[in-house]
Amino acid sequence: MASYNLLLLPGDGIGPEVMAEVKKLIDLFNKKGIAKFSYEEGLVGGACYDAHKVSITDATMAKAEAADAVIFGAVGGPQWDKVPYEVRPEAGLLRLRKDLGLYANLRPAVTYPALADASSLKRELVEGLDIMILRELTGGVYFGEPKTITDLGNGQKRAVDTQVYDTYEIERIGRVAFELARQRGNKVTSMEKRNVMKSGVLWNEVMTDLHAREFKDVQFESQLADSGGMQLVKNPKQFDVVVTDNLFGDMLSDIAAMLTGSLGMLASASLGEVNPKTQKRKALYEPVHGSAPDIAGKGIANPIAMIASFGMALRYSFGMGKEADMVDAAISSVLAHGLRTGDIAAKGEATVSTAEMGQAIAEEIETAAS
Repeated sequence: MASYNLLLLPGDGIGPEVMAEVKKLIDLFNKKGIAKFSYEEGLVGGACYDAHKVSITDATMAKAEAADAVIFGAVGGPQWDKVPYEVRPEAGLLRLRKDLGLYANLRPAVTYPALADASSLKRELVEGLDIMILRELTGGVYFGEPKTITDLGNGQKRAVDTQVYDTYEIERIGRVAFELARQRGNKVTSMEKRNVMKSGVLWNEVMTDLHAREFKDVQFESQLADSGGMQLVKNPKQFDVVVTDNLFGDMLSDIAAMLTGSLGMLASASLGEVNPKTQKRKALYEPVHGSAPDIAGKGIANPIAMIASFGMALRYSFGMGKEADMVDAAISSVLAHGLRTGDIAAKGEATVSTAEMGQAIAEEIETAAS
C-alpha cells in the first residue's frame, strides 16, 4: 500500500473548520486501506503570528519541504490588520509558494448540475461549465522588486510595485497550460495586457513562440485580460484552459469562482517543478475562499472547496485519479440530493452545517469504495 506524508496547515478563520472535514476523508482512506496517509499539523498566518510573531516558522517550512503535499486552509482576519507588513498573515502563504517553487496555480471552475441556478449568470451560460484558470504564482507584481512606499514630504507619499517576468517563467507556465489542454478540451487562451504593459508584450511573444514550436496540435488564442474578464461572464463556456500572470490570475480566478455559484466551491492546486530524480513535485492544495472571518466559528462554512482541494491532491500529487473521481462524484451526489450550506442555498431553502456537509460527502465516498 502506498504511504504519503501530509502537512496540514488549517490557518485562520474558517480554515480549521473546513480542514476538519478533510481529516474525515484521510481517516476514511486509511480505514479502507485505499492508501496510508500520515499527517502533521502546523501554524500559519495570524495563528502563527499570535504564537511566534511570524506568519510561518522555519520549522514549519522544513516540514513543508519534507511533505509529499501541503494541505492549506486559509489565512487572515481583521485582528491582524495592524501587524507589520512583513509578518502579515498572507506573508506565510507567499513564503510557502516562493520557497517551495510553486509556480503553477490550477483553479478549476466547474458548475455542478444541481447548482446551475446558484450562479449569478443564467443557467444556459453556466450549465456544464468546466474551465481551468492557470495562474503563474511566483513572479510578477506580487514578488517584483523594488516594492516600496517613499515619503516625499509635504504630506505626499509614492508607492511602487514592480511587474517582472523572465522568458523561462512564462515558458514553464505556458508548457503546463498546453499539457493540461491536451488532457481536456485542447484549447489554451492566454491573457495579458500587451497593449499597455511591456511584460504583456513579452508574455504574448513567448506564448506564441512556444505554441508554434511545441504545441501546434493545441488550439491557441490570446486575449487582453480586461476583455477576457468580460468574456468570462458573457460566454464562459468558450474557454478551456486560461493561462495568465499572477495579478490577472488572482482576479480572473475569483470571477470564474462566482460562475460556479460561490467561492466556497472553488478548489486549487499550486504545483512546482517535477524532480527529475524522484519524479515528484512540491505541491500545496487550498480552497480559494479565504478565511471568511464573518462566519468563522459558526459551523456554517462550505467545506466543498477544501474537500475538492484534497481531491486535487489525490490526482496531481499521488496519481490516484480513480479516488479523485470518487471525491468529485460524492460532491456532485450530495448536491443532487439537495444538501446546501448557506452560501449556495436558495432563499428559504434548508441548510446544513459544515460538519453535516463533510459527513455526507464522506459517507458517499465510503459507499462507493465498498
